[in-house]
Amino acid sequence: MRPIHKPKTRGERRYRRHLRLRKKIRGTENRPRLAVYRSLKHVYAQIIDDDGGRTLIGLSDQAKEVVAEGEGKIAASFAVGKLLGERATAAGIKKVVFDRGGYPYHGRVKAVADGARKGGLEF
Repeated sequence: MRPIHKPKTRGERRYRRHLRLRKKIRGTENRPRLAVYRSLKHVYAQIIDDDGGRTLIGLSDQAKEVVAEGEGKIAASFAVGKLLGERATAAGIKKVVFDRGGYPYHGRVKAVADGARKGGLEF
């Protein structure tokens, strides 16, 4: 890649990583994609069927149903993953493909994945 096309900001670099991941990861009806988005204050997670082009289940840490068992953003992220996993298993979804969204598998992203596993999802 020529230096003129080099991504300059953190957001652009994350977006490029996300595009590289999305080449390999695809959600189907049998095995949808669990996508995570992390902002500075909040975390959002969706279960997406890419073949149908629709979001099956979506949740964020701002929802009233999300109750964190501790302080901080990591506890809230774990609660989001757990509730999302419970809703997915109630909807008949057992297996998903995890899409970390270009973020490192660490901290809040890992907490969402661990919560989803605790909620009954398999990746």
